Amino acid sequence: MTKSIYVKLSPLALFFFMLVSTTNVQAQDKADTIIGIWEMNDQSAKMEVFRSGDEYQAKLLWGKDITNPDGTSKTDNNNPDAKLKNRDLIGMTYITGLSYDDEEWENGHVYNNANGKWYKCYVWIKKDRLHLRGYLGLPMLGQTTKWNRVK
Repeated sequence: MTKSIYVKLSPLALFFFMLVSTTNVQAQDKADTIIGIWEMNDQSAKMEVFRSGDEYQAKLLWGKDITNPDGTSKTDNNNPDAKLKNRDLIGMTYITGLSYDDEEWENGHVYNNANGKWYKCYVWIKKDRLHLRGYLGLPMLGQTTKWNRVK
């Protein structure tokens, strides 16, 4: 014989539970607005932003400076790690660690293949345009690139 346990919630407790559940779903929906394919404002590169566990990352899909004349990928020859110098730049994850908090994605790192270094970064979206700010030390000393949503 099995016994069922029923929990009776007061209307106030039920309302609070539904409010918290709805708020969490809405926050997740807002956080996921970063997911998609983005093209740099000057059309020199494309990236795909995706969710990986609890963070958001991005990989390079195409770029004028990362492809050879025949369309094949250049390699990461400026990487200080000799084991990584031969990896393709196309398809490489170059933004990691972004977490959503209050209208922006923060605590990320962006890789600069021109010098093989990682920089801190954060991202925000304004009018369906992604702004990526990479910096070393203080954000005000950084550089911002703008990306338009492709898909």
